[in-house]
Amino acid sequence: MYRFSASGGAARVYLGIAAVGAGADWMSRTHPALLPAWAPWDFSWVEYIATALTLWWFARGMARAAPEDRLAWWRCGFFLAGIAALWIVLETRYEYLALHMFFLNRIQHVVMHHLGPFLIALGGAGATIRRGMPAPFARLVASRAMARLMDVVQQPVIAAVLFVGTFFFWLIPAVHFHAMIDPRIYNLMNWTMVVDGLLFWSLVLDRRPQPPARVSYGVRVALAVCVMFPQIGLGAFVTFATRDLYPYYDLCGRLYPSISAITDQHIGGIVIWIPPAMMSVVAVLLALNALRLHEEAVEKETGLSPIAIAARSWTGR
Repeated sequence: MYRFSASGGAARVYLGIAAVGAGADWMSRTHPALLPAWAPWDFSWVEYIATALTLWWFARGMARAAPEDRLAWWRCGFFLAGIAALWIVLETRYEYLALHMFFLNRIQHVVMHHLGPFLIALGGAGATIRRGMPAPFARLVASRAMARLMDVVQQPVIAAVLFVGTFFFWLIPAVHFHAMIDPRIYNLMNWTMVVDGLLFWSLVLDRRPQPPARVSYGVRVALAVCVMFPQIGLGAFVTFATRDLYPYYDLCGRLYPSISAITDQHIGGIVIWIPPAMMSVVAVLLALNALRLHEEAVEKETGLSPIAIAARSWTGR
């Protein structure tokens, strides 16, 4: 009886999510001026369903968790802040602004590729979300095929190349132009930025030792440092460019005509240059702090410092 009731309750939630989505879709198409600022500006079923299901499975996973397995309140806060950041730049009227100014578009991409995934990774809610998933989805996430795929995309060199390469690729002027005028390519660009950001930052900000983490603390520090310098170089190149590299924004009409194309581009270059570099520095500090906490835990448990443990492994004593 309980299992049936729980299943029926979940079904009602899914129906409710679908009903709210249908209402938001209709309102965004017929009465967009009546919607509040946080509501969808150009409704996307894919983005809405991804956000709604993630939040529902997170809440369900928290309710199902034993007290010792529940996330701390501050981790919940980071996770929800990351989800909110992605929602703001992808679904609200901010997207309209990002379509008409290069520097606002760069803020959008930094949030999609860096800030949002960074906060979600800090939340460490993966296990909680899996606990709240329906059994078929949970089995898929835990499947051997998925594990092999993650082994490839989160291999350190591949992860770093994908992280930097994705950011660079969509800023190639010809590629950027076509992405901004073709809705299909535009959606692909946004999804690759978000997914790649989640894959990279969840690898770097994993607070657990190796194993079960995929890489050591030292590799995490190296990854955060290695991706920083190419992004600084790209930001500097765009900042100091003397010609308009991205004519799409003149073609569609700039939101603020008083800001020239070159000024818009220079501000956008600074957005590419400074915030991502600062986030890499923060990631290094967080990885080093996770290492410190792990060493303190090992020393408390064994009574030996990590250096002494390493010496024993070398000497056999």
